[in-house]
Amino acid sequence: MMIAGILLAALVLPKAPMTVVIQTVRGEARVPVRWDQSFGPVLPAPQLLAALGAEARIGAGWAEVTVGPQVFRFLLGAPLYQLDGTLRPLAGSASLRRDTLELPIQFVSEMLPRAFGRRFRYDARAARLVDNAPAPAAALAAAKPAADPNRLPNGLRKGHVVTIDAGHGGVDPGNPGIFFPNGLKEKDVTLQLSRLLRDELRERGVKVVMTRARDTLIDIRDRGAYCTEECDLFLSIHVNSLPKRPGYTRVRGFETYYLAEAKTEDAARVARMENEAIRFEDPKNAEEQLNGLDFIMKDLQLNEHLREAVRAAELVQSYLQESHTGPDKGVKQGNLIVLNTARRPAILVEVGFSTNPEDAKLMTTRASQLNLVSSLADAVVAYLLEYERKVGQGAATSAGARAGQK
Repeated sequence: MMIAGILLAALVLPKAPMTVVIQTVRGEARVPVRWDQSFGPVLPAPQLLAALGAEARIGAGWAEVTVGPQVFRFLLGAPLYQLDGTLRPLAGSASLRRDTLELPIQFVSEMLPRAFGRRFRYDARAARLVDNAPAPAAALAAAKPAADPNRLPNGLRKGHVVTIDAGHGGVDPGNPGIFFPNGLKEKDVTLQLSRLLRDELRERGVKVVMTRARDTLIDIRDRGAYCTEECDLFLSIHVNSLPKRPGYTRVRGFETYYLAEAKTEDAARVARMENEAIRFEDPKNAEEQLNGLDFIMKDLQLNEHLREAVRAAELVQSYLQESHTGPDKGVKQGNLIVLNTARRPAILVEVGFSTNPEDAKLMTTRASQLNLVSSLADAVVAYLLEYERKVGQGAATSAGARAGQK
């Protein structure tokens, strides 16, 4: 049945957009679209339902989504839903992913317009769902006082800060980028991606601190300190590479690291490669810094920031699947100096391999760069929304979309 559902989705649904815009009387919100290999294009319910002012409840094998007077009952993991007591087929399926409800894109493109008539209109070309429901008279009269001045249209509270670290720089070129065009080095590509990500996050209402915004060398031991107590996440952007060996140009993909002892030789190799940047800096305390990692990591393992870093890394990997054509190489841990001085959750993403021609093109072509940073921004916003809910700062309308909440 699942295979048949995927085939049906391919025939019925147009090419999935990267995001869907939800337009209501409360404003506009962008909801990321993720392509699931089993269920097709799906939307994260917390962000979608927050934008619609709706709620969800998870039961045994079912998810109930309530929008106004209508209750949609989704059979989790199967292309079926129930409305007004009638079981109906779907092109995709609702499912739980890491305890978060995901809904098929058909929910906004077909189900809501069909169930509500003229209230909802979906523009497939613009990937926009318009809610034409008029605000109640009382709500209109009190619209401004009722609005939360500390909330952004995407559901985030105002004031989030993210530090972006463009790897390498100045006299430190990073890896040579044998397949990069026009003599570009790793330091150039990481700076390009970091600037684009800065602009994308600012558009979403997130304040960004850059460790470097030009081609200059920042001490690898000082970068983490740019993420101070007001900072919510430290994100270091790098490019992977492999030494010459049989078949090395065929290896590609993306992976995200957090600070801990490396568990594999490949993770240890990446840590050694990135830590080599210390040779371009004042060697006075370099040996002391490397030898002190064990103590720092043992201290961090007792810190809640490590758990948050793991979750942020998982989300980065999840969302990059939408825009990266290479394999997901997973979340890994490594002894990375650049992460050990951050006062908040800190991760490092290897966006691709400069020793692979396909990855190199992906990281240096403008259109694919924009897709990559859009996915990274989606991951950052998803992480911040999750963190708000964990500490009790999430929007009330999205709280019910978490699994197990009834």
